[in-house]
Amino acid sequence: MGRGKIEIKRIENTTSRQVTFCKRRNGLLKKAYELSVLCEAEIALIVFSARGRLYEYASNSTRTTIDRYKKASASASGSAPAIDVNSQQYFQQESAKLRHQIQSLQNANRNLMGESVGNLTLKELKSLENRLDKGIGRIRAKKHELLFAEIEYMQKLEADLQSENMYLRAKVADAERLALAAPPPSSGGAELEVLPTFDARTYYHHQAVSMLQDAAAASSSSRYSQSSQAAAAAATTALHLGYQIKGGQLN
Repeated sequence: MGRGKIEIKRIENTTSRQVTFCKRRNGLLKKAYELSVLCEAEIALIVFSARGRLYEYASNSTRTTIDRYKKASASASGSAPAIDVNSQQYFQQESAKLRHQIQSLQNANRNLMGESVGNLTLKELKSLENRLDKGIGRIRAKKHELLFAEIEYMQKLEADLQSENMYLRAKVADAERLALAAPPPSSGGAELEVLPTFDARTYYHHQAVSMLQDAAAASSSSRYSQSSQAAAAAATTALHLGYQIKGGQLN
């Protein structure tokens, strides 16, 4: 049982039309490839979508095949010059349309910037003003949306920072409580002797007093040595003379 006949007409639904185009385009390209391989045919296939996108397939080269087609058409009917003239006129018309569109867009852009408005009529100026008001309204709405989003983000960030700060404060308080509740360390070893504070004035005072005492002792020792030497000399003399010294006096 064969398939039912499908009515060939334009598909109204945009999505369905695009899906059908993709499927049939792929099938057409596949058939062109199979024909070129099976029959060694030189094939050039050019497809433009509704949006102007180009799809092509060529067994050799698209340009080479087109040139070959032109030569074959010219030799067959002799109408190649007419085709070239018509093509040239068509491209000239399309180029003029595109230049006009570009000029119109540039003028509209300058008008939106407040330039070249001297030759506009009152109706055109009102229309331009309405367009600018609508554009400014959309710009302000977008700006306010971004500002509110930024404010919301900053508020959330502030709340996160406050929560983190409270957490850190709690950790510090717990650490302080543990430090206060911990017992003091036991003194198992020998206690360190506390060294006295060094006082430069006291140190130099003691040094000076010590030096004076040493000098006095040296002076007394010198005087004692001299008196001892004198007494020894006197005792020697007395012994020589047959006297005895007692209490520092000769007897």
